[in-house]
Amino acid sequence: MSPGPRVAALYDIHANLPALEAVLRDVREAGIDNIVVGGDVVPGPMPHETLACLLDLDLPAQFIRGNGEREILAQLAGSETSTVPERFRPLLRWVAGQLAPEHVRTMAGWPPALQLEIDGLGLVLFCHASPRSDTDIFTRQTPAPRLLPLFAGLEAAVVVCGHTHMQFDRQVGGVRVINAGSVGSPYGEPGAYWLELGPQVRLRHTRYDLPQAAARIRATAYPGAADSAERDVLHPPVEADMLAAFSRAESV
Repeated sequence: MSPGPRVAALYDIHANLPALEAVLRDVREAGIDNIVVGGDVVPGPMPHETLACLLDLDLPAQFIRGNGEREILAQLAGSETSTVPERFRPLLRWVAGQLAPEHVRTMAGWPPALQLEIDGLGLVLFCHASPRSDTDIFTRQTPAPRLLPLFAGLEAAVVVCGHTHMQFDRQVGGVRVINAGSVGSPYGEPGAYWLELGPQVRLRHTRYDLPQAAARIRATAYPGAADSAERDVLHPPVEADMLAAFSRAESV
């Protein structure tokens, strides 16, 4: 009996096209059958190019919406939300202006979550942050009792999430909760993080040419290009620092 399809979960790309290109090479070399893109493809320095790359894939791909897409769509609808700090709003406006109309229409149709049956894992729910919200904050250190209400009553045996840009694989009650990490804006060791599913779970880390990627990002007209090249590529925030920061900001 042949093994069932394997799935790559790519989360929080943040329009870092060089990181995405490197991950897609690894995905193809691994013989992955299907891709789930878990939200926050944008914002970031190469939004048009990144969306075009994903939408033209020669592999089956399914998409869910993250808070990044939600905010960009709100920006395009003229309903800028107060949840985005003022310093980030020029970045969202720039990104919104880069997107082709067909990409906007496609993005608007992405659901907040999806479910797939995966051999060896059973029913897997993919969401951006949690089954409840696309902005819930929790990490591998968040006490399980605080998370139980988020994952109670689910049909799925496994939940795959992102949003906090750090991988983990933990149990919350009867549900296995896995964070895929961030392809384009990681916290911790530089590189691109993603997830391979079926029949086992593999937390993947792809290394790529960081100086070249930083140069490509700096060459864009993105208002935050210099900061993105430094923070997302060359010298990401230290994981311990981000765990401490998220602990103070946890929303569960």
